[in-house]
Parts: sequence; structure tokens; C-alpha cells
Amino acid sequence: MSAILLLVVRRAAVSVVILAVVSALLFCMLRLLPVDAAAMSMPPTATIAEIEAKRQEMGLDLPLPQQYAIWLGHALHGDFGTSIHFRRSVVSLVAATLPATIELALCAMVIASILGIGGGLLLFHMRGRWGLDQILDTSSIVLLSIPEFLWALFFILVFGVMFEALPFTGRLSPEFQLPVVTGFLLLDTLLVGRLDMFWDAVKHMLLPAFALGIAFSPTIMRVLRSSLLDVYQEDYIHQARLRGQPERRILLRHGLKNAILPTLSLMGVQFGFLFGGTLLVEVIYSYPGLGNLMVDAVRNADLPIIQAVGLAYCVVVLIINTVVDACYVVLNPRLRVA
Repeated sequence: MSAILLLVVRRAAVSVVILAVVSALLFCMLRLLPVDAAAMSMPPTATIAEIEAKRQEMGLDLPLPQQYAIWLGHALHGDFGTSIHFRRSVVSLVAATLPATIELALCAMVIASILGIGGGLLLFHMRGRWGLDQILDTSSIVLLSIPEFLWALFFILVFGVMFEALPFTGRLSPEFQLPVVTGFLLLDTLLVGRLDMFWDAVKHMLLPAFALGIAFSPTIMRVLRSSLLDVYQEDYIHQARLRGQPERRILLRHGLKNAILPTLSLMGVQFGFLFGGTLLVEVIYSYPGLGNLMVDAVRNADLPIIQAVGLAYCVVVLIINTVVDACYVVLNPRLRVA
């Protein structure tokens, strides 16, 4: 427990530095864009004098370091500004959409883990079998080369248009009213005791989650297979086989237990990429998450939202990496001793 606590404390300290650097880079890059935030926040009939007064009110006439210091002071108090396009608090907009993206990414990661680990075990089991090994290996490479947005379009055409089996827009059907408890729809529908609403939310989640999960599962398959091949060269595997242990027991108790560690690290990295990859999928499925908010912000040059969403992605990835490293310490006794 002390090793995990020490890891979390060190990661928290490093995360503060990373967030400070990322926020400064985002702030500076966004301010270099040819966008007049003051003019965009005013009605089209505003005069030059009114725009100039608004620019002074927003502090845009100050030097860039001073502007960042003012923004950082407000951000530390939970004020990330007001959206230029939506005319609402940026914090409220991010808080309303972030749970939807996290929920989608978690469901997709569960699917990717199941397919990846199952596929990796199948690839390892079929090793050395002439024909099958090459077919499965080639299939995993083909899956690896197809991006998530193509899967998203394919699933819409097949399951949404051709067979009309699953819905492919939004998070919930129009006849249901969105419950607001935690922001996580699947959990909220269970908390309010609406199983019919829960099943409807699951049906809306299936296509985007599978589009993301299938796109990221081949990497897990191939890494797990390679890790198992390396582990099976170790002496303790040969000793277990000489003691007469069955192959299934050797695989589950000795092989998979050690091969899963590098796979776990990869899954943590993959989850970070998957979380960022939700953007295109959310747009394709009209899914009201953080990615859709980011697209709207970019389309309308809404700088406060762009900066807040960028920081939100950074925070989520840092938390994911910390959790994965903590799990790695729990599963690897040598790291706990160190």
C-alpha cells in the first residue's frame, strides 16, 4: 500500500507540472490564432469602440504573460471563462458532456479488452499450426489498419440502415427524458429504476462503443501474443511442464499472469488514445459528448471551450496513466519490493 501511495503522490506532483505546461502552451497557441475573441463575443451591430472596450474588459490588450497569469488565477478558482458561442459557463458545458465521453470510452475499452485478450489467446493457441496461424495473423493486421471512423460508418450502414437493428444517433430515444444524477447515463437509469431506459441507452451505446473497441483491440491481441511467446521461453514454464501440470493451468497460472503486465501498460496507453479518438465517432453518431463540444468550439472559434476541453483530455489521460501504473505495482511484486 505504501508503494502505491508513494506512486500516486509522485504522479500527482508531476501531473501539476504537466498541466501547467500544457495550459501555458494551449493558451499561447490559441492566442496566436487570427481570431478576435472580443469581436466574436459582441453582436454584429457592435461598433469599433464597443469592441475595443470589450477587448480591454477581457484583458486582450495586455501582454501575453499577463493575460495567462490572469487566466490561471481564475482557473485555479474554477472559473474557465464564458463560452463565446453558447454564452454559458465553460465549466458547466464541460461538466455536462465529459461524463458521456468517459462512459463511451469505458464501454469501448471493455469491448477492446475482451476482444483483445480473447484474440491474443486465440492467436497464441494457434501458433505453429500451418495455415491457421497465418490467416489469424493477417486478419489481425487487417483489423489494425481500419480506423475507428470507418468502423463507425460501416456499423451505421449495416446495423442502422440495412437491418435497422440499432439506433445510431444520440444517447437516448426522444420518448425518454434524460435523467440527471451523476451524468453517467447507464448508471443514472439504474439509480432511477428505469430498466427500459437503461436498455435503450445500451442500444444507443453499442455501435459507437464497438466502433472504438474493435479499432483498438488488434494491438492488444498482438502484444499479448508476443508477450506469451516470450514468457513461454522462460525456465519456470519448462519446469511446470516437467512437473506434469496441464497446459491450461500453465497458461492461466504462469503464462498469462506474467504476460498480462506489458499488455496492461499498453491498454493504459491505448485508453488514452481511445479517449481522444472518441471525437470523430461522437460526431458521426451525433453523440453529445466532449468530442462534439470540441468540434462545435473549433467551428465557432470558441477559445475558452477549446482550452478547457484540451485540459480536460489531459487530466483524464493523466488519471488513466496513474491508475494503470498503480495496477502494475499491485500485480508485480518486484515493483512493490523496489
